[in-house]
Amino acid sequence: MNIRRALVSVYDKTGVAELGRTLSLAGVEVLSTGGTAATLRAAGVPVVDVSDFTGSPEVMGGRVKTLHPRVHAGVLARRAMAGDMADLEGLGGGPIDLVAVNLYPFRETVAGGASATEALEQIDIGGPTLLRAAAKNHADVVVLCDPADYAAGAAGPDLAVRRALAAKAFGHTAAYDCEVAGWLRGDDGAPDEWTVGGRK
Repeated sequence: MNIRRALVSVYDKTGVAELGRTLSLAGVEVLSTGGTAATLRAAGVPVVDVSDFTGSPEVMGGRVKTLHPRVHAGVLARRAMAGDMADLEGLGGGPIDLVAVNLYPFRETVAGGASATEALEQIDIGGPTLLRAAAKNHADVVVLCDPADYAAGAAGPDLAVRRALAAKAFGHTAAYDCEVAGWLRGDDGAPDEWTVGGRK
């Protein structure tokens, strides 16, 4: 596949400079936010701020950064469907072919004895939303939630690999949601509906 535009927004910066350089050298436009954009620029990677791409500033101290129709339409647009692409053009956006995101460290924050307020601020909203959108549209988009997959992902893997990366992303967000749900629920007895997540 041909990767022309990528969105890179990560909490864990492991390997992100190398990913950015690889994408940039391949002629990929890199969109980014906040600290990730600063890390990429420091590594010499040209970056377009997501706020410039969307025409909307980050607000609420960064709570709302990537939750914008141009971003999600760019990720979810089916390239072979003329209607999707026309809608995307009408929004003033463009396709986003690769999404590299990892999530706020909710589990580690809670394990460190954080207050309820601190824990709530570590519940990631935009990150899981982006991962799920990219994974849903893996026919056209590479989704990366693990730095270990950056090299393979930047190479524009075939559909089988993109599908495996999508499964990994959905598993990652599901486990993350389980951790949040368990913390909110506490250990006060079994709820009517519950989930269990884990790691090998």
